[in-house]
Amino acid sequence: MRNRQATRLLSELSRAGRRGAEFPASDVPEWPLEDLLPASALADASPHLPELAEPDVVRHFVNLSTLNMSVDTHFYPLGSCTMKYNPKRHERLAGLPGIVDVHPHQTAGNIQGLLELLAEKQQMLAEISGLPAVSLQPAAGAHGELTALYVAAAYFRDKGESRKKVIFPASAHGTNPASAAMAGFECVELKGTEGGFVDLEELRRHVDNQTAVFMVTNPNTLGLFEKDIAAIAEIVHAAGGLVYIDGANMNAIMGITRPGDFGGDMMHYNVHKTFTGPHGAGGPGSGPICVRDFLADFLPGPVVRQRPGDDRRFELATPAKSIGRVRSFFGNVGILIRGYCYLRTLGAAGVRSAAEQAILNANYLKSLLADVLPSAHGEYCLHEFVASAEGLAKERGINAMDIAKRLLDYGFHPPTVYFPLVVPHAMMFEPTETESKATLDAFSDAIHKIVAEDAELLHTAPHNLPVSRPEEVNATRKPVLTWACCKD
Repeated sequence: MRNRQATRLLSELSRAGRRGAEFPASDVPEWPLEDLLPASALADASPHLPELAEPDVVRHFVNLSTLNMSVDTHFYPLGSCTMKYNPKRHERLAGLPGIVDVHPHQTAGNIQGLLELLAEKQQMLAEISGLPAVSLQPAAGAHGELTALYVAAAYFRDKGESRKKVIFPASAHGTNPASAAMAGFECVELKGTEGGFVDLEELRRHVDNQTAVFMVTNPNTLGLFEKDIAAIAEIVHAAGGLVYIDGANMNAIMGITRPGDFGGDMMHYNVHKTFTGPHGAGGPGSGPICVRDFLADFLPGPVVRQRPGDDRRFELATPAKSIGRVRSFFGNVGILIRGYCYLRTLGAAGVRSAAEQAILNANYLKSLLADVLPSAHGEYCLHEFVASAEGLAKERGINAMDIAKRLLDYGFHPPTVYFPLVVPHAMMFEPTETESKATLDAFSDAIHKIVAEDAELLHTAPHNLPVSRPEEVNATRKPVLTWACCKD
């Protein structure tokens, strides 16, 4: 077992009489608890807590941290999630006093520097997307989707229309139908073509005067650019509907093409993915949305804007027909600032170069793995690709999960597995632009070694970690979270 010290619980490390601090005797007169609380609220005895010195506690948590996998410690090719390196300079800049010490209730007049920075961030996002109106409020990508669908609903209500349908491809992120349902729309799923694209004839069959929004990720979840995106937008617009671009995969097209230019009316960014904010473990996140000018009045407020008649002052304003707040104050500022620093660092040419490098890395890794994990669609991909372990499963009984778990023994985080559902035994790889050729070569070598190993060895992997392979369904549905339960 690797690093046994790191897996010992505080209760195991406890020794009677150890203390981390000594407190002076209380100068408050003792008062019978029975006079303050009813007997039914009093515990029978004091809780049994571990007794440790300060070094014991520090070492416990530092040792635990050595078990973590992160973009700072390991290659992290998690497809669709874009776990790219977070530049440490941006972390320091986002922690400057003028940012982290601002009280959220300070008046706009007292935070002009911060508001100017956020106004510039709005302009950057508008330029990259080709969509002029921006709200920084949504707290993450799925929250941005939901917010944009509320904006769409408000827009149609304002026009006196009661459109009910939201259409999306079968390969869409699961948050797309979830957001649509939560916003009160009916969900319609489209089957794709054999090549992994939107089927135009299938789309035409479903688009009608009840269509509110067509949601599409472009590049799509298979890592392919929807080559018919202009025709898709034309079909939806001809019926009076709106086109929503899921911006989860902007990594591949930023600085190269813009959703507003190929027909999108609304989109969200995953700032924490595309612009290198820390990402994982449920957050933090930021999902600002960009929309066309005719949707600007419906955005959640407040938005940052220049004060009318004074181009050197900024204010927080609520759009005329706003759907209202979707988050406290004006967005997840810490992540927005990190994204601002990233864009300032790269500049326009650097943004495009980052996308091109992401595409190059993905295609290079795709070619390295083609002999053992062939890709499901297309000779080339953009920033990510979906391979299939179906052949290995049929020939040797090795499935995608076996390979993913064994990669942990080799010191690599696994890719996304079994998503998207349209690919059997899917393994979704996204190397990102920040990885070197040497890292990709080492990762490929590890996978080639793994698929040559004995199937029984893989079925029980990982072997070098404190926990091997839990029964995942019950681990999710019936988690055991206490040491007492574990001992029983």
